[in-house]
Amino acid sequence: MRHAGRGATLNDTPNRFGLAARESDGDWLDARDDVDGGPAPVRTTVTIERPRTIITRNSSPDVPFDRSINAYRGCEHGCIYCFARPTHAFHDLSPGLDFETRLFAKPDAARLLRVELSAKSYLPKPIALGTNTDPYQPIEATWRITREIIEIFHETRHPFTITTKSDRVVRDLDLIAPMAAKGLVSVVMSVPTIDPKTARTLEPRAPSPAKRLAAIRALSDAGVQCHVSLAPVVPQITDHEMEQILSAAADAGARRAFFMPVRLPHEVAPLFRAWLDAHHPDRAAKVMATIRSIRGGRDNDPDFHTRMKGQGPWADLLRTRFQIACRKLGLNRERLVLRTDLFRPPEGDQPRLL
Repeated sequence: MRHAGRGATLNDTPNRFGLAARESDGDWLDARDDVDGGPAPVRTTVTIERPRTIITRNSSPDVPFDRSINAYRGCEHGCIYCFARPTHAFHDLSPGLDFETRLFAKPDAARLLRVELSAKSYLPKPIALGTNTDPYQPIEATWRITREIIEIFHETRHPFTITTKSDRVVRDLDLIAPMAAKGLVSVVMSVPTIDPKTARTLEPRAPSPAKRLAAIRALSDAGVQCHVSLAPVVPQITDHEMEQILSAAADAGARRAFFMPVRLPHEVAPLFRAWLDAHHPDRAAKVMATIRSIRGGRDNDPDFHTRMKGQGPWADLLRTRFQIACRKLGLNRERLVLRTDLFRPPEGDQPRLL
């Protein structure tokens, strides 16, 4: 069933932890039909989360960072392909509509970050923002947790990266631009499609592709190293746009780019299949067949070293097209290195003299 402005069509995906399947109820999913006979709009709610720490560590050989911060759980952008959807199952919530509508915010994030950066044993390395859910999703306008985190980075001269698909990042240029001048920050803008019609169903509550390209221009004009992410590339849906996206991003000032074939871990696979049936029934079987060819005959390849790249002729073709386009456009000529030597621990009770 389609829900206006939402990505997932389901909210009862199988739960890996043996918990009861979640169904609509009056508190979260209004079961009444609207005046047109369709489902009533699904409300968004936000619950406060009080973690003990805020920096998450990882040792994955597939990602270029070892620490990250996520200010929110769940994401209202509603991207149907989001690999973070299965994390909602840990809360006995559906990776479907619950992931888009039952959000968690961490208002203590900046305070916790200050404590962790103050530890005598702390060694600075770039911290990634937005690796699980978008730090600039709509609720950031009210909660401003991401901005508070960046204020700590600004104070301590700590390097960080931002990955987002929102032009809201431009609102924090007063903090980001001065840090960019010191080599302390870079921004990755996710642009999987530049077709407005595709974007409305693939990532229904994210800002339009045009707004994201405008944000790349604004960031680049302000001296911020800005990169474009074609993640994910969805075969038979967005793959034909690869060269157009790269060209538009380069014209806007992007300096680097990367791509990733779509991943469908755990509950994302049935959600994605349902989305295909709802929005692209004419090519659903073909899309899934191509994905399986990229993922070693499975809906998803969870293995290190291959899960981000894909395998087989289709994956090779995408890589070749990407490399040729980047070479023609002058992308990826520079290696990104953020400085760590400027870091200074947060101020304690006694302010710094200098």
